[in-house]
Amino acid sequence: MYVKICGITKPEQGVAIEQMGANGLGFICVSSSPRYVDCRQICEITDRLSLKVDRIGVFLDAELSEINSIVTQAKLNIVQLHGNESPVFCDRLRHELPDIKIIKALRIATREALDRANLYANWVDAILLDAYDPRLAGGTGKTIDWNMLAKFRPDCDWWLAGGLSITNITTALEQVKPDGVDISSGVEQSPGDKDLEQVRKLLAMIDNQLVIT
Repeated sequence: MYVKICGITKPEQGVAIEQMGANGLGFICVSSSPRYVDCRQICEITDRLSLKVDRIGVFLDAELSEINSIVTQAKLNIVQLHGNESPVFCDRLRHELPDIKIIKALRIATREALDRANLYANWVDAILLDAYDPRLAGGTGKTIDWNMLAKFRPDCDWWLAGGLSITNITTALEQVKPDGVDISSGVEQSPGDKDLEQVRKLLAMIDNQLVIT
């Protein structure tokens, strides 16, 4: 089970969360987000991380040149696309950054929205399913209707996001079988300020659930 903690803004919290065993740390490269960090701030965090943890930049309808610049300067190794990027854009990004993994996020409100997943399966390394909100692209604290996901099996790995926390992570993993989970607001004291005890408890609950299953 891949565990990504997203919306990291503080170097000391990034280091602590890596040491707790998270697989990836997410950095929001979207200036309108309350969890936004610029390239300099990302570098301040990634310079203190080991190469064992993935460093994931989250972008929203950004230009290829912007993504390339931030990935290179901040030493990121995964790009997460959270906007309306097309499969063609994903293919162009793959050619631009051949050594970088690509995650495509889809905001899900209906079963029909799930049909878009396989449009991307051949172009990305994983699909991330997040809850739909008409105003916000992510970090909403809302959950998807997990009943829709019971038979969701795209042709690539997929991660579950959207309102996950210690109050519902066990139920989520029992009900659906994602290859990874992405947690942000569910382990925060305020946007971008992680509650490290909540992170610790959540990682332990995921480990326990995997042992049981």
